Amino acid sequence: MKKIPLYLLLISCGTVMLYPMLWLIGASFKSNDEIFSSIWFIPDSLDFQVYKNAWKTATPYTMGHYFINTFLIILPKTIFAVLSSVVVAYGFARFDFPLKKLFLALLLGGMFMPAIVTVMPMFLLWSKLGLLDTYIPLTLPSLFAAEGMFVFILIQFFRDVPKEFDEAARIDGCGTLRVLFSILVPCIRPAIISIMVFNFLWTMNDFLNPLIMIQSVEKYPLSLALRLSVDSTGQNYEQNKIIALSVIGLIPSVAVFAVAQKKFVSGITAGGLTG
Repeated sequence: MKKIPLYLLLISCGTVMLYPMLWLIGASFKSNDEIFSSIWFIPDSLDFQVYKNAWKTATPYTMGHYFINTFLIILPKTIFAVLSSVVVAYGFARFDFPLKKLFLALLLGGMFMPAIVTVMPMFLLWSKLGLLDTYIPLTLPSLFAAEGMFVFILIQFFRDVPKEFDEAARIDGCGTLRVLFSILVPCIRPAIISIMVFNFLWTMNDFLNPLIMIQSVEKYPLSLALRLSVDSTGQNYEQNKIIALSVIGLIPSVAVFAVAQKKFVSGITAGGLTG
């Protein structure tokens, strides 16, 4: 009985936090007039035809096509980001080399640089290389530990793993890479899952970089496909169709977070404690 007020408080807070999502789903079934006339999320009727129309999109391609394009960016980018960040963080956490502190400071300093600063130089670089309108500009930088935040998180986890593990593995004949991938990587699995979730969500939500690098509608990811559903003036369009597209686009992100939630939360909290 003593916990009832606590449960009621948690339910109330959870309802407030989830209400925007509930409203988004409910508004996808409403007309334009109904959307702007009420903040209540329950629609007058349920007509799934709006989702069928939204799936077809206003282009020659369906939402399925744009989902495939999006995952053609997310999958290699995530793999590259994890591999490069693990290797670089392992080097900083376990080895001493000349100018180590300087290189680490430069890497972490990149975390504070606004992303917009690099847009023009990157565009000119990929333009000179003739790689615009491909997915290479969106994925290849991740192969070089482009996200300093990921490296920083992993360094904290590596430092928390006792060095005796490395020494015991080396006595058993393990080389440097085997120590990393067979001994240390399983120990920092929550951190790896955390950076995978971060990378997935950031890539799904990325609008600016694909807009600059991708020029063909056929190669657009989901974020750009949503923009195609709005006319050039941004005024005359079906609100419920746009909202339905948004709901469909949210499904992968919500699913990934739900599956990885336990490891994600433990990775972030442990990283904060060890850092």
